[in-house]
Formats: sequence, structure tokens, C-alpha cells
Amino acid sequence: MTGTPVQQSATDTRRIAVALGERSYEVRIGAGVRHDLAEVIAGIGARQVVVVSARPPQETPDPGVPSTLVRARDGERDKNLSWVEELCRRFADAGLTRSDAVVSCGGGTTTDAVGLAAALYHRGIPVVHLPTSLLAQVDASVGGKTAVNLPHGKNLVGAYWQPRAVLCDTDYLTTLPRREWVNGYGEIARCHFIGAGDLRDLPLADQIAASVARKAQIVSADERDTGLRHLLNYGHTLGHALERATDFRLRHGEGVAIGTVFAGRLAGALGRIPERRVTEHLDVVRHYGLPTELPAGPGTGELIALMRLDKKATDGLAFVLDGPAGAELVSGIPADVVAATLDSMPRADA
Repeated sequence: MTGTPVQQSATDTRRIAVALGERSYEVRIGAGVRHDLAEVIAGIGARQVVVVSARPPQETPDPGVPSTLVRARDGERDKNLSWVEELCRRFADAGLTRSDAVVSCGGGTTTDAVGLAAALYHRGIPVVHLPTSLLAQVDASVGGKTAVNLPHGKNLVGAYWQPRAVLCDTDYLTTLPRREWVNGYGEIARCHFIGAGDLRDLPLADQIAASVARKAQIVSADERDTGLRHLLNYGHTLGHALERATDFRLRHGEGVAIGTVFAGRLAGALGRIPERRVTEHLDVVRHYGLPTELPAGPGTGELIALMRLDKKATDGLAFVLDGPAGAELVSGIPADVVAATLDSMPRADA
């Protein structure tokens, strides 16, 4: 596996550094690491914190300083500017200053919204993430991308705001329903095609660590999406469109999984990869029990229109695609090729 080295301590905690100079931070992965929160807050020097949690109060660790608990709900429907404004009001009600901190405890939507609120309040206050879903642990909590949705599309309003630390407690994962496990595997599956290597036979904690390590390497080299970081959007262009087209009935990781299969087919149609590599996309996604077919309902034209709203689409339709030298952003792909590839994919029964 390429990427940032994964350190493992005697207590079986993986520690991965996101190297960003003075803004570098550590991602800790393992059972019980949420209980390191008080140590992390002490290291920041915060006098008080607001904890925004989508988990039951008893599952939110003690930050070691006076705190205010704000209840949250995970889900795309609450990932909007109204919720960010409410969070900032709650920070103000608690009297937070730049000498204090915010803690998020929840899935990817909580991480995103709380991160954006922390970036905006007082033009930026420290934030620590405790991701509690598999998807949030392998991707959403790391890298400093914070954003919320508009009716026009996903993640269209956001900012780059790096956390001070990320604590990925694998104990949280034991409470997840099966669909949430599958949802998280969508992000792990796409890592296979962006340089993380074949993770399928590794223990789960090592799969999480390998995914985080690859993302840390990419973010360290390209924090603000000017080039290399586009790789992290493998499978996401169609995935985001499918989420919007199904009114979020299709979960993020499920959409990314279908988008990864599509990316393999599109790369094959463009002559970038051989048929065996196209098939490999399908095999990896299937291994994790993820969906591989387009859902019934959204038409080709609707999906193409939604994909044109993707933030990467500055010159026509753009996708991160596999190729002879690995994955890269490919712009200006003809709509008729995209349409033909969509039409060639099987669809789930209505």
C-alpha cells in the first residue's frame, strides 16, 4: 500500500498524521479512542467546548472541560445552511471564543455541518471530530472539507477547515445497522482505484487505516483541490447525481459504489483501460455487498444534467477515471459517450 505510514501502538491504536505544516494533526483509529478526547482538548488549551452529537448522551465522552451539548441528527435533509446558522447561534449562546473548541460526534453529515459552522464562527475556531459511522471514519472526517447542500446539488456551500484531531473509535461501529456498514464500504471500495491497494482481505481497522492513510497523503500534497485531491472523488460524480435524483433514498456510499462501476465502464469506453480492469471495478464493489446497478427511475438525461452541476465540471462533463498511469481527472468528455455508458448499465427492478 502506498501512502502515509500507519503506526500501531501496543494498545492497537493506529495513528496517522495529516501533514500540513503548523496545521498538521493526528487521526487515531481503534477501540476506545473516543476517551482520548479530554487529552486532545487539553492539548488545544480550550477553556470550554460545545459538543454537537447525533449519538445518545451516554456515548459522548467527557471533554474534560465545561461543555454544552447540542443534539444533532445525521442525514442529508438536515445538511443545510439553516442548520449551520442554528449551530453558530448555539455557539454564541454558549459564549464560545477562539480560545474554545467545538466537538462533532456523529456521521458524515454531522461532521460536515459542524466543521463548516466551526470554520465560519469567529472566522474559525478549533474543531475535533469523533466520527461514529464507517463512512465518516474512512473519509468524511479527514481532510478539512466542510460543506452543506443546496436544492441545486450536494456540498455546494463550504470551506476548507482542518480539524485539530480525529478520533475514529471502532466501538461506535458495533451499533451500526447493516445498511450503514454497506454505506461506508462504498468509500473503501473506491480506494482500490486511487492508490490504496487491494484492501479486501484486511481486518476492518486496517481497511479504515489504509483508506485514511491514502487520503492523508493526498490531502497533504493538495489540500485545496487544485489537482491530486480530485482523486478522492472517484465514483462521486455519478454518485452525487444519484443521491439527488433519488431524493437521498440512495445513500452516499451506495451512490459512490454505483459511480465506481460506472467510472470503470466509462474508462473502458474511452479506451483508457482494458476489459479486465473494467471487470475489476465490478468485482471490488460486489465484494463489499454494494449495489452495482442504476436504480429504477432516474433517466439518463436527468442524471447527465445533475452531473453537469458537479464542482469539477468546469469544461463540460468531468470524471475521475482510471487509466494507464492510474486515476486522473478527465474533462470535456462528450455527453453522448456518457449517455451511451449509462444506457449500457443494468438497472435495478422498480
